[in-house]
Amino acid sequence: MNPLPPVTKYLLWAIAIGFLLQQVMGETLIVPFALWPWGDFPVGYGSDGLPQTVGFQPWQLVSYAFLHGGWAHIFFNALALYQFGQRIEQTLGTRKYAIYFFVCVVGAGLSQLLVTSLMASSGSPPIPTIGASGGVIGLLLAYAIFFPHDRMMMIIPPVEMSARTMVIVFGVISLVLGITGTAAGIAHFAHLGGMLFGWLLLRYWRGQPPFKKRPPPRPRLVR
Repeated sequence: MNPLPPVTKYLLWAIAIGFLLQQVMGETLIVPFALWPWGDFPVGYGSDGLPQTVGFQPWQLVSYAFLHGGWAHIFFNALALYQFGQRIEQTLGTRKYAIYFFVCVVGAGLSQLLVTSLMASSGSPPIPTIGASGGVIGLLLAYAIFFPHDRMMMIIPPVEMSARTMVIVFGVISLVLGITGTAAGIAHFAHLGGMLFGWLLLRYWRGQPPFKKRPPPRPRLVR
């Protein structure tokens, strides 16, 4: 059995450690490290008697991905990261794979930040976002681009289809559920953001529209 490539292995360790810290520290990690909407929102009082507030901070665009909402949440994200991540890392190479994953995470976070901030500004309660799903869905998109004809089995419904078809179906479902507000506990726009930013990055690397065609690498001179 081949060992896991390094970035995939470290990411699995990171989300596992983050989840274990949640079990020890409880909600303490959610306040500073979950992805909150833009603004200041009261969450009670601290030990010093002063009011505490939460709101968006820049580091949350990465830290939210290493927190999870329960055993099922982390299990399915870790399983997908294990299944898709190692093959994408072998295809892109270690450095590009790490860049790709975190671009998807940040892109998913920015998309979700926009949606939750608009909701909060219209009077909805602030909702924190946690989970690596945005990055994982970005990996699924990359898998469908590199290996479009590989056969995959959806969980719900249990139907076999090609990787490319699965990504299209998943994207349409996420868009419909996000627009209609169905299954509100799931960050549908984070999923869509992870897919969008991953797709844009791959097209940038390939020099495909909407980006300019990239010139071939300059040859190295042997002296």
